[in-house]
Amino acid sequence: MSTVQQTTFLRESVAFPFCKGCGHHHYVHNLDRAFAALQLDPQKACIVSDIGCIGILDALFATPHTFHTTHGRSTAFATGVELADGILHDSKLKSVVVIGDGGATIGLLHVVNAALMNVDVTVLVANNMLYGMTGGQNSGFSPLEFVTPTTPEGNIVPPMDICAMVKSCGAEYVTRVSATDKNLAGVIADAIAHPGFALVEIVELCTEFAIGRNKIDGKVIQSMSSGYEPALLPTTFARKEFCEEYKEKVLGRPAKTKDDTITQKYISSLRGAKRWVIAGTAGEKVQLSSYLLMRAGILCGLHATQKNDNPVTQGSGFSLSEVVMSSGDIHYTGITVPDAVIIASAEGLKEVTVNGTFARCAPSTVIVMEDSLPELQSPARVYRVPMRSLCTPLRATTSAAAALLARENLLPREAMAESIRLHVGEKAALYEQDIEKLLPLLA
Repeated sequence: MSTVQQTTFLRESVAFPFCKGCGHHHYVHNLDRAFAALQLDPQKACIVSDIGCIGILDALFATPHTFHTTHGRSTAFATGVELADGILHDSKLKSVVVIGDGGATIGLLHVVNAALMNVDVTVLVANNMLYGMTGGQNSGFSPLEFVTPTTPEGNIVPPMDICAMVKSCGAEYVTRVSATDKNLAGVIADAIAHPGFALVEIVELCTEFAIGRNKIDGKVIQSMSSGYEPALLPTTFARKEFCEEYKEKVLGRPAKTKDDTITQKYISSLRGAKRWVIAGTAGEKVQLSSYLLMRAGILCGLHATQKNDNPVTQGSGFSLSEVVMSSGDIHYTGITVPDAVIIASAEGLKEVTVNGTFARCAPSTVIVMEDSLPELQSPARVYRVPMRSLCTPLRATTSAAAALLARENLLPREAMAESIRLHVGEKAALYEQDIEKLLPLLA
């Protein structure tokens, strides 16, 4: 790295807030020297800081952008910043994450993901082997036998090797160096200049909590034989930076065009709005039936919305969907009083009972429900039909919705038939047979 004009990115007459002898002094000074050595435009430098003692360095810098984040999330924020600049802008911003061993442990997956992506972010891990801001507790980076308030007899858990970890994720610029190393500024500068993910683990000394309990000082850190000496770095790198790879292989790919425009082909007699609730069992095409109903309405020039609900488990329990079709704009997609309710299973009945749909039914509401379900008192018009045995559970709600549409004469029958055919093709004939079986039962 060639020498350049002497300048600083730090504030004039800045006072460092760190404890006397803390390795963070070296960390900050050498980060500043690296910025100066690279002759970075301050407007093209972004420092993304974490929680912890090292995270309070934001105010020390005068000109770079600074972004103070939540604990462990600094690498994720920096990745987002870099993706926005690299894909949407000019790819000239250099984002540097300043993080301690606590933040690196808590946000480990974010560090790993950035390494996997090879996004142009430099992570500088201030490893003082304990949680300096909160009382010197043991961290995931504490060496074996290391004494802290939470490991008074010495640490018995091997420390994490973050360098080995990110190397296994494809990171090509990874090194470990002590805070007092004479070449620290050059190492940081090389990491920042690298066009891709880079991580530098900077091993430090916490004078407040480490010295009193452990036989350790700056000289010991420099001479430790546990793999903390700087690693040999490659001179060439095989991987492309993520944004460049993305622009070449994703944005540079011919766009796949899919015309999913729905053009009006039919005319509906509907004036005003109709609100449908369809409930059944997850995996039995409940939400598909609502989609087909909604698309049929759009084929008739109506406005239509669909809202789905199901448990977190997705494939078990109830499935419920609400459809609003209107001849005018839909300003509210909720359903207070449903115009039609289709209930295809016990899970569906339980859900419309629990969520209050059943109780909100009015005399004008039409309910079509599976006839094997228990009878419930309701002011609505209730049609109990064997939809599961006549139509199969997978076609029950769609066929029931289509039959009810035909009975109420809300849409031309051809509109729902086309919506079904667009999805299932030749199998649409089975739905037509279902509808013919159901219509007499809805008379």
